[in-house]
Amino acid sequence: MSETTASAASAASAASLAPASSTSSAASAKSRTVVAESATTRGRRARIALRALQVLLALFYGVASALPKLIANSSAVESFDKIGWGSGAMYTIGALELAGAVGLLVPMLQSVAATALSALMVGAFVVQMTVFHGENAATPLILIIPLALIAWARRGQNAELLRVVRRRA
Repeated sequence: MSETTASAASAASAASLAPASSTSSAASAKSRTVVAESATTRGRRARIALRALQVLLALFYGVASALPKLIANSSAVESFDKIGWGSGAMYTIGALELAGAVGLLVPMLQSVAATALSALMVGAFVVQMTVFHGENAATPLILIIPLALIAWARRGQNAELLRVVRRRA
């Protein structure tokens, strides 16, 4: 039974238990129904907003961040040469970012992907501060905030992921 159906059913049962002659009880039940409906509407909107945020971050990591590294764009090559890591690290980080982007879209992997991308952003922040003297150090910090929100909001799926992993082991 969905949250909406459960809320409607409990509100309907509360309204049916109220005596017909008691207008204050009926008004109270109607008030509870409105509150229950607004809570589920608010929850639905929050889930939609969170999903939209995940899609936007997945697009960012897949297209704007991973793709230049994976196709060896000149700016990505130049950045990794300045760091001193070379093309192997560039391709590895690009692949990790692409995997994280895909993981943000897979329901069972969303929390793990957001956590892994947050860890990558901590590394990116350290590199920005040490190698690039803080030029774009705010970007990874800004990206950690929505990633942490996704990891926390989708944390319930970690138990399901663990069950699947344990079943296959």
